Amino acid sequence: MSIKQLFPLLLICIALAATATDAAVTCNTVYSNLEPCLGFVLNGGPTVPSACCSGLKSLLVAAGTTADRQSACKCIKSLASSANGVQIGRASQLPGICKANVPYQISPNVDCSKIT
Repeated sequence: MSIKQLFPLLLICIALAATATDAAVTCNTVYSNLEPCLGFVLNGGPTVPSACCSGLKSLLVAAGTTADRQSACKCIKSLASSANGVQIGRASQLPGICKANVPYQISPNVDCSKIT
C-alpha cells in the first residue's frame, strides 16, 4: 500500500478527529508521528527505524487524556481497516519493539470507546 493509497484514509482520520471536539490529538498528529513506521508496516524489514519508535512514543505522550487516546485509536483503527493481515501483524509488533505501552490493540476491530 502506497502513500497515495493511504491518503483517503487520512481524510477519514481527519473527519473522525473532528468529531472528538475535546481531543487535542488529531489524525494529522497521528499520521505525522507514525509516518516513519509506514515502510516497516507496509514492506517489513529487518529493523524498525528509530524515528518510528520516537514518533510512537511522542504520540503516546501527546495523547494524555482519555479523549486524546480515543481519538488516536480511531485514527489508527481507520488505517488498520484498510491494511491486510500481514501489515496489521507488523503494526501490532511496534509497541513491543519500541518498548511503548499502547493502551489498546492495533486492530480494525478495536472498540475505541472503551479506552480510558
